[in-house]
Amino acid sequence: MKTKHFSLVLLLVFLCFSTLLISQNDGAQYRMQNKLDSVSYAIGMDIGVNLKSQSIDVAPAALAKGIIDYLSGNGTILTDEVKTRIINEFQTEHTQRQMEMEALRAQRNIEEGRAFLEENKTKEGVRVTESGLQYKIIREGTGLRPTAASSVTVHYEGKLIDGTIFDSSYQRDETITFPLSGVIPGWTEGLQLLKEGGEAILYIPSELGYGERGAGQVIPGNATLIFKVELFKVE
Repeated sequence: MKTKHFSLVLLLVFLCFSTLLISQNDGAQYRMQNKLDSVSYAIGMDIGVNLKSQSIDVAPAALAKGIIDYLSGNGTILTDEVKTRIINEFQTEHTQRQMEMEALRAQRNIEEGRAFLEENKTKEGVRVTESGLQYKIIREGTGLRPTAASSVTVHYEGKLIDGTIFDSSYQRDETITFPLSGVIPGWTEGLQLLKEGGEAILYIPSELGYGERGAGQVIPGNATLIFKVELFKVE
């Protein structure tokens, strides 16, 4: 986690609680009286989303106490120096935990991917190339076959081995055109196995996909990928 981003989260918390200080003990439902209340509450919800998305655990009562003390100007329990030290230590510990969790997930993805591919290659119609790419032809095409230097127009759906769809041109109802030299190795090799009008399912090992780095928040590190692909046109 970057320090700048964490500071922004804290700033938003201050802004939220400056107008939304709700008793933790009276149990009464809070009623928003005006637009400022509504905006403040919405910001508070968004802060909660951000904290959860980063797996940051906080004690709500202590968090509220710190904000109230600071905004009231009546003094805080911690000095600025101690506050900074605590936050810095937390950031370091949080980052380390995240790295350890990501490493465990990446290792688990390798093991699960290998087990999936080992079983998948025994299924009817599945073929394996020398690189380890697995594919199944759904429909043989009759047109041109692309090379690694070609641009192609396709429809596709990509998902993880647990069935999670992470991208789909079908959902966007729009084909996509791209050069085969600019995509992951599994795509570059796999599309050359098709002719125009053909359709296949590609089972791509992580080393032919996005490898250890993954891709953003949707494709984790060392993930085995499954793509359904229809090849419409070869440039």
